[in-house]
This record gives sequence, C-alpha cells and structure tokens, in this order.
Amino acid sequence: MTSMKLENLIASYVPMPVCVINSSGKVLSANDKIGEVFLYEGIVDSDIFALTGIKVSEFYAAAQEGSHPMLKRNDRIFRLICQKVTPDENSDLTILFGDVTNLEELKDKYNKEKICIAKIQIDNYDELIANTPVDSKISVPNEIDRTVRKWAERINASINKMKDDAYVVAFEQQYLDKLIASKFELLDEVRHIETGTDFPVSLSIGVGAGGKNPVQTEDYADAALDLALGRGGDQAVLKRNIKVEYFGGKLQTVEKRNKGKSRIVGHALRQLIDQSKKIFIMGHVNPDMDCFGASLGIMRLCAICDREPYIVIDNYKEALHTVFKQAKDSDNYKFISSEKAKALADKDSLLLVLDTHRPSMVQCPELLRICERVVIIDHHRRVEDFIENPVLAYMESYASSTSELVAEILQYMISKKALNKFEAEALLAGMTVDTNGFTVKTGVRTFEAAAWLRRQGADPTEVSRFFQEDRESFMIKTKTLANAQFFEGGITTSICCKQHPDEQVICAQVADQLLTIKGVKASFVAGINNEGRTVISARSLGEVNVQVIMENFNGGGHLTTAAAQVDISPEEVISRILEIMEVQQ
Repeated sequence: MTSMKLENLIASYVPMPVCVINSSGKVLSANDKIGEVFLYEGIVDSDIFALTGIKVSEFYAAAQEGSHPMLKRNDRIFRLICQKVTPDENSDLTILFGDVTNLEELKDKYNKEKICIAKIQIDNYDELIANTPVDSKISVPNEIDRTVRKWAERINASINKMKDDAYVVAFEQQYLDKLIASKFELLDEVRHIETGTDFPVSLSIGVGAGGKNPVQTEDYADAALDLALGRGGDQAVLKRNIKVEYFGGKLQTVEKRNKGKSRIVGHALRQLIDQSKKIFIMGHVNPDMDCFGASLGIMRLCAICDREPYIVIDNYKEALHTVFKQAKDSDNYKFISSEKAKALADKDSLLLVLDTHRPSMVQCPELLRICERVVIIDHHRRVEDFIENPVLAYMESYASSTSELVAEILQYMISKKALNKFEAEALLAGMTVDTNGFTVKTGVRTFEAAAWLRRQGADPTEVSRFFQEDRESFMIKTKTLANAQFFEGGITTSICCKQHPDEQVICAQVADQLLTIKGVKASFVAGINNEGRTVISARSLGEVNVQVIMENFNGGGHLTTAAAQVDISPEEVISRILEIMEVQQ
C-alpha cells in the first residue's frame, strides 16, 4: 500500500481529529473531525506551525520519544499523539488530537483543592510581651491574633492557635498564587501593629505545598518554618517539593536579651567534648578573622576539657596572615590540612563547624561524611543547603558574628582568666570585622561580649595591628572607591580595578566605605580573586535586603551584609544586580 493511500485511509476512518504532515510541516490530509480543533475551512496544504505554534521538529521528537504535546484550541484541550507513517527518517507524520478537556479540568480542580499547610510563629514573643507596656499586654496579643485570623478568612482557611505564639493554618492551593502575588501581606500587616516597644511585631511563616499526602505537606511546612526562623524571622518561606521561595525579610533580626540558650549550648557542647577522643575544628574555605577567632575560642574550651583539637585549614587570605602566623609560632595550636584530617578522623570523632552551615562551603566536605557527630555554630541566616543531622546546631542570626556566640559560650564554661590575651584579641578581631568596627549589626549582647573579652586581656591596639594593610591594597581600594557609580534610589556600585589575593576583603572594605556617603542606601562591589572567580560584597543600611539579592548568585549573609562568588565577569555581575534592583542610571 502506498504512503498516499495509507494517509487517505487514516484521514477517512480514524474516529477522532487527525491530520498527516510531511517533514516540511505541510498538512497533506485531514479528516472531517479536524474542525473540532481548528475553525478554519480546509487545512490541507497549510503549515502545521502556523496552525499550532509547535515546530515540526518537536512533532518528530514527540514521535521518537513517545511524548505527547498539549494544544489548546477552540476552547478545548487536546493531547497530541504523533506517529510516523513509515519507519523512514523523513517519513510523513500522523497527528491524532485526543480531546482531554474534561480530564484536564478535573486535574486542575484537583490541584486547586489540594491542601496547603502554613505554620506561623510570632518572632521573639517573650521579649515582645516583656517589653510591652502594662496597659497593652492584653491588647497587643489580641490585635496580633485578630490580624492573623482576618488574613486566614481572606483565603478561606481553617486556623488553629497551638500556643500563644504559634498557629497552624490549612487552605486550598488555589489561594497560593494570591499569597505569592501579595508577597504574604500578613508580614506587613502585623508589622504595623502599635506595641509601645522599640521593635515591631514580626512573624515567621513556613508554607508547605504539593506534598503527596497531608503528612508530607506538613513536613514541608515544618522545614520551611525552620528556614524562616534560621534566617532571622520576619519572612515567609514556601516549600514545594524541592523548590523553596522566600518572601519578606525586611527587618533586622531582633536581638534576644535572654542568654539562657548560650549557657545550655555551652553545657551540651562541653559534654560532647568530654565524650570525644578526637576533635576537629573546621570553618569555611579561606577563613576570615571571625572564623579564625571563633576557632581559637573553641580550641580553648577543648583545652579546658583536657582535649587537644585539630584546627583544619588549608589556605587563608593575606588579611589573616598576621594573626595566623602569631598563632602558629606560639606552638599552642594544632593546625592540619584537609588531607591529614581525613586520614586521622573516624566516625566517632567530633567535628565542630564554625561560621558556616553549608556543606559546599566548609574547608573539607569529606569530614562531614566521615564524622557522625557534627556541631554547628554560626551567625548567618539559614539557607536550604544545610548540613544534615547535626547533633547540636547553635545558629543565631541576630548575633554580630560567630566570635560573639563563642565568646558568650566561653563566659559560662571557663574560669575568670582561662582565656589567654591572644585568644581574646582574636575573638575581638572577629567581632570587629563582622560589625565593621562595631557600627553595624551590633546589639547590647555584642558590646557585653566585647567588654568581657576586654576583661580577659584583649588590647584594642593589638587588635588594630591585625588589620594593617600593605600599600598596594590601599592604592587598589582608593582607586576602586574613585570608580564608584551612583544610581537612583541610593544604589552605588564599583568594580575593583586590579586583581589581588585579598580581593574579597578589599571589596568588602570598599562596600563599607561607600555606605558612609550621604544618600547611599546600598553598595555592591565586585572584583576577581586569584582563582579567577568574581567575588561580590554587598552592604546596606537596612532598607535593602542584600542577602536576598546575593542569593540570586548562590551567596548569602544578612539583611545588611552579604557576599557571593560566581564564575561570570564583574561587569556582568553588576549589570545583573542593577536588573534585579530595577535601577536605571
């Protein structure tokens, strides 16, 4: 039977819309039912792409792979079945149009009615109530409750108050797009509630959607809430399967006045140290002053427990040279490479990860797989890429630095003068770097920790010696400042004029200095490091959440301080940042 006769038979006897096309996309024949798909009179000799918007190559690929493109035409939805007429490569193609309108509408209805679960927690509820004036201690919680319930009514949700500061909300998935479009307006609504305190009300919201069953959806909500809390609160996190989206995060994290958690973590950490024969301390790749100072502080805690830990470090930036050389020359600390650490470690070893919680950023990722007991101490806002199943995680995004957290732990764990002068100075230097000289992200507890380190013998003059820079770095920094560009909305950017081993430090310092210019609200500085990667430092005064912007480059940090490293040019980085900010010169 010839190909033409076969095509005519197909067009005549198949009881559903069907047409036959050639390899050029020309319609060779079609049956009468094709009018259910297209409203045109006679489609023979027409171009299939003009009719459907689907390329000829896609039809042939569907025939090869057994896939089924979908087509919406004439208020109907069709599932296309593509088959070659003969085995030849350039064979004509038969396209059958299966009407699946009812099925798709049913699927759409099913998806719209699927249950989403939201877990809502009032941030720092105890501090809020404790600081609320007496005459408002009842009215403020009532106003928060009323606002949350009115929001739930707008999406036809059921709501249950589990505790004074926690709610569980269930709603249909059809309202999810509305919540996303409004960027979870509930966050803004509670922020405007008058409390009479020096900080506003804020919420952490974790939303789970798309689970196979209600149990999995609730697990998604719990994971999303953990992320929202770990990132400092005042935000909503939506988790749909493996996709995570963030909304809000406009406020600085409110400092927790109660130090009870530091004491609890300190005791738990000391027990873990006492139970361990081998202990490894590890920070992030190319450790900075905060990471290094915290490592020396934890080392002192181990020494008090009669343990000699290993500090894992492969390389470091020039900015750390002075303090690292002093530590190494003292012979009081055991520094080892990643390779040696992998050879010494076993499953019973204790691994302390400082100043990061991302597996991809640690000095030696293999140690995470070798050691079954991992402790995390970090001050960064939590991201999805999190070290799995730590035995202890102390993550407080309100803290200025990891050195601050370690200093607080040490206050409860050691005697009055167990910390030596150099270690106290290293911790103070770590706090100084991450607060830009105690000008950003500092709270009462930050200064209390600094005062305690001063009593331990830390000399601010010696600390300043750690930060002395060479002449070349100074000249590069000056030129980079001079090359800054200023945009509407208080945004300024600059590109480092020369490659340097301490590129990240130079970019950070320039970004800090740009914030001192009147009218500047956020600064972004990029440059190329010795490995050929582009490093980005982002700073703001609080109106712009630079952490969210840096997450577009797989980076992170805090609302006012963030960074990232990428493999594209500095010019392209700055261009993309301006696009994200929608800033025009």
